[in-house]
Amino acid sequence: MAEPKLKIGDVAPNFKLRGVITKPEVKRVDVQLSDFRGTHNVVIAFHPFAFTAT
Repeated sequence: MAEPKLKIGDVAPNFKLRGVITKPEVKRVDVQLSDFRGTHNVVIAFHPFAFTAT
């Protein structure tokens, strides 16, 4: 089933991504969009191939 396309101003669907915190020590964390809903503004940016050798 195809996902519906979002338009500017639409509320983003909830999702979870693996992230990395680097200070004070490196650790991997799961970040879920709904953790920030109603408390913070969130900007979603994708950087394909960032920090890779390709």
